[in-house]
Amino acid sequence: MEGDPTYSFLDIHFSRFLAARSGLSGKEKKLFYDLVVRLSAAMSDGHSCLPVSKDERDLLFTTDLASESGQTPLIVYNYNLYLNRYFHYESRLAGQIRKMAGVSFEKGEKGDQLLDDYFGRDKHEIDWQKRAAAMALEKELTIISGGPGTGKTYTVLKILAILLQAIDSKLHIGLAAPTGKAAMRLQLAIGGSLDALICPEEIRSSLPKEAMTLHRLLGVRKNSPQFRHNSDNPMSWDVVVVDEASMVDLALMSKLVDALKPGSRLVLLGDKDQLASVESGAVLSDCIESLPDNTVELRKTYRFDSGIRGLAESINVGDMSRVWSMLQDKNITSISLKNSGFYAFTGEHYARYMEKINRVKDVGLRQIFSAFTNFQVLCSVHYGERGVAGINRGVEFYLAGKGYQCKPDSWYAGRPVLVTRNDYNLGLYNGDIGICIPDPADKKLKVWFEKKDGGFKSYLPYRLPGCVTAFAMTIHKSQGSEFEEVLVVLPREDNRILCRELLYTAVTRAKKCVRIVAEKNVMELCLSRRIQRHSGLAEQLRSSN
Repeated sequence: MEGDPTYSFLDIHFSRFLAARSGLSGKEKKLFYDLVVRLSAAMSDGHSCLPVSKDERDLLFTTDLASESGQTPLIVYNYNLYLNRYFHYESRLAGQIRKMAGVSFEKGEKGDQLLDDYFGRDKHEIDWQKRAAAMALEKELTIISGGPGTGKTYTVLKILAILLQAIDSKLHIGLAAPTGKAAMRLQLAIGGSLDALICPEEIRSSLPKEAMTLHRLLGVRKNSPQFRHNSDNPMSWDVVVVDEASMVDLALMSKLVDALKPGSRLVLLGDKDQLASVESGAVLSDCIESLPDNTVELRKTYRFDSGIRGLAESINVGDMSRVWSMLQDKNITSISLKNSGFYAFTGEHYARYMEKINRVKDVGLRQIFSAFTNFQVLCSVHYGERGVAGINRGVEFYLAGKGYQCKPDSWYAGRPVLVTRNDYNLGLYNGDIGICIPDPADKKLKVWFEKKDGGFKSYLPYRLPGCVTAFAMTIHKSQGSEFEEVLVVLPREDNRILCRELLYTAVTRAKKCVRIVAEKNVMELCLSRRIQRHSGLAEQLRSSN
């Protein structure tokens, strides 16, 4: 097993290190090593623990390295094996979340009247947005789940207005999201909805106008995994709203809840059918599963046409027959298969974008960014002809053939880049998209980024943190983004990363049009799988006192 390519060098050497200190020998030492290397690999795959059998549990307890809840490197709890740190993240989070979930308030006649004022009186069908608002008024913890276009952001804006009127117009409200890109989208969505909100001017002026990353909300400490705010130094917010909560991993959610001041309210927004966090855990889905009395699912879609909506729903239930039929239906113009000529198709899209780059003085930065976000290639893998690297290189060669100076691995006018590492000093975050454009003032190539206030900021390329070309990006990196049209590219052969959640996330990034590049057998394999994250959080939530 030590030579198994499934395991990384870190998995192997960490497991050898513990096995050498286990006090075991022979077959038992080998079994112990196997358990630890599987746990280490499981953590890399996003699981927070590894299920174990009774015999494996008994073996672990024969060493001084495992206990049920102590300070040992390994913890075995409810037949799940954990690394110590992640067990304590999970158990502490479970206790805190369960406690918050049990706190209720009386909304009273004023609350009922406010709900009617903002959502109208109840009709024959259930108004799920109104139900979510009622829950936020009555509960310390509210979880709002819903796919793209179900009105989560506008619902939250109304919720905040109601809380300000019902409780105190001076409530201190924090808006946050896991990434800079998602925070910017949340801020723009909130700002864009304010004009349509009918409320007293005092309340309008008290509504939050800025969203920030969770890291900024918690207070980043340089060169430390710990934050400035924690249980000993809680945040000042009376209400915290977290968008794109499906992207929040176990460790970050634990630190967030730990830093809430006593009595503050938490509202989590997310799509339970999207990809789970890149790091360990599946916190949002575990909370939704275990806390139905604190969860509302928004079910009415306002954004998509019937084609994209129907495709997303069919992917979500794994209905291969309907998915394939819809993609081949010429009457559904918003979705289609694009297996032939997709390289030229992609190149032509970006050639039209590059035309605007050459006319930047005439069209302006806003039109350049709009032209780029009109279309995006989303890949499931990094490498190969259908991976991010291969398609980015192919687009650059295509554009070079059209006369553009698109030399791979160099800076050129029109090069789009995706930031891969946070730089808090520059205010750039993992997932931010910038475009390389000559500065009209001095003709130097600079990389421009949209700001939350609608303006732009620029940096010389050498000042940027890590970044990659972004004509194509991974589906994971696209979370929290929206595009007018997406081209979703699956590999020619099966890959273990393929699953329903991946394809659903890709398809729901599009507002108007989805094209998919995929062989039927690969699509079938993709739809046959669901993400199964090993986690004990749901069980601990149900059993916490």
